Amino acid sequence: MLVSVSAVVLLGLLIWFLVHIRYLRLPDVVLSGTFGFLLAATGAAPLVRAVLTGLSAFLGQLSF
Repeated sequence: MLVSVSAVVLLGLLIWFLVHIRYLRLPDVVLSGTFGFLLAATGAAPLVRAVLTGLSAFLGQLSF
């Protein structure tokens, strides 16, 4: 759960930054958000969650 909250916060900040520099317009954000909510209600949601969990585990094991 902590990873998904962190991902949401990070993506939210990225979207805010892109809107702020006018690279991403508000209708794009609304469309992307709507797509995300609809995707979360489908059978693909567990697969997306598993991919994000695996990716975060991989990135967590990297040492710089």
